Amino acid sequence: MSVTADRPTTTRDDLVIVDVDVHVNDTPEALAPYCDAPYRRVLEHISTLPRRYLDIPGYALRLAIDLPLPDRGAGARSVHTPQQMREDLDALAVDIGILFPDHLLTMAALPDDVYAAALGRAYNAWLAEEWVSRAEGLYGAVVAAPQDPEDAAREIRRYGALDEFVGVYLPTAGVNPLWGARRYTPIFEAAAEMGLPVMLHSVGLIHAAFPFNVEQFRTILFRHPIQHEFALMANMFSMLESAIPARFPDLRIVFTEGGISWVPFTMWRLDKEYHEYRSLAPLLEHPPSHYIRKFYFSTQPIEEPERPQDLVTMLDMFDGADQVLFASDWPHHDFDHPRQVLNMPFSADAKRKIMGENALALFGIDAPVRAG
Repeated sequence: MSVTADRPTTTRDDLVIVDVDVHVNDTPEALAPYCDAPYRRVLEHISTLPRRYLDIPGYALRLAIDLPLPDRGAGARSVHTPQQMREDLDALAVDIGILFPDHLLTMAALPDDVYAAALGRAYNAWLAEEWVSRAEGLYGAVVAAPQDPEDAAREIRRYGALDEFVGVYLPTAGVNPLWGARRYTPIFEAAAEMGLPVMLHSVGLIHAAFPFNVEQFRTILFRHPIQHEFALMANMFSMLESAIPARFPDLRIVFTEGGISWVPFTMWRLDKEYHEYRSLAPLLEHPPSHYIRKFYFSTQPIEEPERPQDLVTMLDMFDGADQVLFASDWPHHDFDHPRQVLNMPFSADAKRKIMGENALALFGIDAPVRAG
């Protein structure tokens, strides 16, 4: 369907707003009580070490090479409690939030597989015990530690049985190998079995794994726009190369924090190569664009072209009105307010779908009942 505006601007009362990317402050001291020995003592010790924003030695890996500009420091925010999150989302007019970690965004880069799996288990237990709540509209994504796919599969089956967990978080920055590798089959089997979408979430990282060589950019101004998109794109290519969507036809796949403008390019480019090298992809029953049109993509950071109608046209290119999900990335410095999407000249139907209806259907969540 077309997403061109053909009705008056949608009002807040017409919408359920589901934010598929909000972040909780998962500090080592918060996770320590839920962590297995001997790593509980490790987390207790790490909690005493000096730290920078989203940069904790031995826990949240980050090579910070940019100048510490005052405006960047002023944008460092974290959400520490469910009560604070609910208040923050209310201020943004967001009804439902899907929770992701802060520090464990970079957990794929941790070299110790046993430690990484222990962190994943501790995070999931902490989120289940202290954060998720249908009454408050706060839902979780199960952390799947790529370092130990079998353990991650057990976590998916354990927490996927709870109504408050509606997805599986696949750490993407620094993941090696990429998510199409056969070693991750247990994770995809478990997610498909439990009916949980897998959600690839990118974050800026300078690391030897893809996307490598970004340290060659002197400033975050030119590094940041490619870190997220390149990591998501590479993992999409990897998942298509190994025919994940054909091998797991019921698995829903979501790409988070890369915007949406890269999607038409990937469809067209991969289709061109597919038609030339069809025999190299024997497990794909259709051209790549067939599968990409069934993937989901979150809006943040939403592109804001000089001519807003260009974004409407681009969304039409991949049936985005049915596949795009609103995300704010709250409380990070570059978060998107819902109005940044609502102000785009989409149709009223497209706005309702993007801002909430697509996510409600994807995650199997009931729309909240508003008072009055």
